[in-house]
Amino acid sequence: MSKPKFQNPTGVHDILPEDQPYYEAVAEAAKSVLNFYQFKKIDTPILEDAELFSRGIGQLTDIVEKEMYTFKTKGGKDILALRPEGTAPIVRAYIQHGFQSMPQPIKLWYFGPFFRHERPQAGRFRQFYQFGAEILGEKDALADAQLISILYAILQELKLGDLIVKINSIGDENCRPVYRKALIKFLKSNKKSLCSDCQKRLKGNPLRVLDCKNEKCREVLAGAPQTIDFLCEECHTHFKEVLEYLDELKIPYILDANLVRGLDYYTKTVFEVESAPVPNVEGLSQGALSGGGRYDNLAKMLGGPEVPSCGMAGGVERIVALMKERGYKPKSLPKSEVFLAQIGPLAKKRSLAIMEDLRKANIKVAESFSRDSLKSQMGMASKMGIESVLIIGQKEALQGTVMMRNMETGKQSEVKQEEIIKEIKTRLKED
Repeated sequence: MSKPKFQNPTGVHDILPEDQPYYEAVAEAAKSVLNFYQFKKIDTPILEDAELFSRGIGQLTDIVEKEMYTFKTKGGKDILALRPEGTAPIVRAYIQHGFQSMPQPIKLWYFGPFFRHERPQAGRFRQFYQFGAEILGEKDALADAQLISILYAILQELKLGDLIVKINSIGDENCRPVYRKALIKFLKSNKKSLCSDCQKRLKGNPLRVLDCKNEKCREVLAGAPQTIDFLCEECHTHFKEVLEYLDELKIPYILDANLVRGLDYYTKTVFEVESAPVPNVEGLSQGALSGGGRYDNLAKMLGGPEVPSCGMAGGVERIVALMKERGYKPKSLPKSEVFLAQIGPLAKKRSLAIMEDLRKANIKVAESFSRDSLKSQMGMASKMGIESVLIIGQKEALQGTVMMRNMETGKQSEVKQEEIIKEIKTRLKED
């Protein structure tokens, strides 16, 4: 068979009907848990001003330097970007719509597509879906812990097995410069052992070196100074409180000294959630399923007031891959309760009105209007395991009646069309 001329572009994928229930399960789990905690849904545009991300995420980050899709508008004045992440647009909306004048904190959540020009690989796409949540206008450590708890609960709802929270504190503008100086000194003394990307990062964004996945760099970083040893009193107290809340919630966590999350807007707490590997089982998805952290300075970086905030996000494609590997069975469509069979042009027309009556009565109905043979339609009803079949032919259409057949007993009876709903509901109760 020849290759189709048109296929989806590299790095993007169709979400086929058989995969839709998994995506819907993730969205429903997020919605259910977040609604309980009084988060309100927000949808921001797929297109944003590119400067929103270069200011917020950081000009020297991989996302802005290498991965962001940008283009000029037809007028040539504005440079727009396909959103690569969800936090900066929400903070932009918070400032633009005057949320700071409302009772704080503001709790928002989202679900939708995002875009990054990454090298396509397992669990990574150039168009991908995320759910996320933000708490804006709250500096208490309880907010950090609550977001981790919510994220943990959502992933547990999806039966992803044992989960591991990796957590760190990267300090703030008061203590991070001291740590940055110590890190640069260490990295310079090991510069020749670093990969070429990290040698470049050393000049402009040394904290990004901690996020490198290169094996040689990981070996070097094992001896690097740790952020937690350089925290000021405020950041130390905040982090201690976050961990105490997690202990109270009985959420297992690991302190990861090299966790920085790679975005310039993060301050203090950063975290990721992974699925624990299954002993003696190979091939299960590894790596972070979700993560987040605190970003107390982002609103000010974007021209707004100081708004202490924190957020989290989950990668839907990675979560779906793990759901499949762990044998998660999403809900299937509700089984049809009746089958509507028709014979002849007049009956087919009348069947459309009957279908609409059944929909309004919330009765699940199956049909095969493309088939004219009663035998083939009855065969389909049998394969679907539907017990009650409504049959309408030319005679029934003219008389305003329908034949109701029980597929198990073979018995059938004539019912007036205006009494169909009542009769079906009666039979369904009896079953």
